[in-house]
Amino acid sequence: MVGIKEVASRAGVSISTVSNVLNNRRPVSEELRQKVLKVAKELAYEPDPVARNMKAPNSKIIGVIVGDMYGVFYPFVIKGIDEIASPMGYTIITSGGKDSFVNADYELELFNQFVNNRVDGIIFVSAISNEKSGEHCERLLKIANKFKRTPIVSIERNFAAHGIDSVYFNGYENSRLAMKHLLDCGCRKICHISGPSDIIGIVGERIKGYRDVVKEADLPVSDDMIVSGNYSHQGGYLAMKELLRRFPDLDGVFCGNDQMAVGAVKAVKELGKAIPDDIRVIGYDDVFVSSIIDPPLSSIHIKKRHAGIEAARLLIKRIENEAIAEEPQQILMEGRLVVRQSTVASAQEDWILTDW
Repeated sequence: MVGIKEVASRAGVSISTVSNVLNNRRPVSEELRQKVLKVAKELAYEPDPVARNMKAPNSKIIGVIVGDMYGVFYPFVIKGIDEIASPMGYTIITSGGKDSFVNADYELELFNQFVNNRVDGIIFVSAISNEKSGEHCERLLKIANKFKRTPIVSIERNFAAHGIDSVYFNGYENSRLAMKHLLDCGCRKICHISGPSDIIGIVGERIKGYRDVVKEADLPVSDDMIVSGNYSHQGGYLAMKELLRRFPDLDGVFCGNDQMAVGAVKAVKELGKAIPDDIRVIGYDDVFVSSIIDPPLSSIHIKKRHAGIEAARLLIKRIENEAIAEEPQQILMEGRLVVRQSTVASAQEDWILTDW
């Protein structure tokens, strides 16, 4: 890539002169200006965007860190962010996990990369455990403010107590909602297919919701009744087979996301059991696929796109210094139960067409 030094050398002028011409900083003679522009064109010179961002007060770039970039949940969060950011002139750069969630160390590394490239703000999903969240958030804020005040917003987790704006879901209460539905449907031996064990914060909330409801109902619960499905349909398939091997008489399963539930449904069918007559299956997230599999999947609806919209609005307000309270903001995105035929045979179909 041709740099400003090469342009200056070919034109026979100083680097500062080239900079003045290309950035319209100080006036130069028209003859000299045309000479520099001609050489820059001949050499196909393009300014370094990183260097430009380092000098500019605002880059108009927002960094987004999510979990599994290739799953079916986070694209709709990103869609919501883009709906707000793009019309306001902001470009989104997305990074995150490929096979699983971003771990804490990699999360810090991505923060450094974004801040070093002078993004104006960062929206992120964190994998840190609740026990370590205070120290972790302190490190994130330190990185974010390394060169300038860089606002950050957490999605999924509520870090307002640690000084970070948050648009979050209540995974614990949402999980209780799913479990109570299975109990209301008559299930008495319920197992859980969880997300990856290394995502302690997000996964732990759903496991706790599962355990507490089972205990409150005075039903059996043990570690053997929880198997990780790694948030993938393959993982859900294998986890369901393992649970049925351990507990052939199980009659309900709560899956930590819909992708795992899709795999669980396939495993149940392969083993000759009927859904919902023999086993009732409920997922979490209510992504579009949940309404079109057979049978359609009951799930906890999570406001994915709307969470992205709220996060982008909050972040851009911080970036542009609009009137907003100084204390960290926290916006709870309420979940709701969606009943389909995987738990209630008589439930009406409701194809989700808007998320495609």
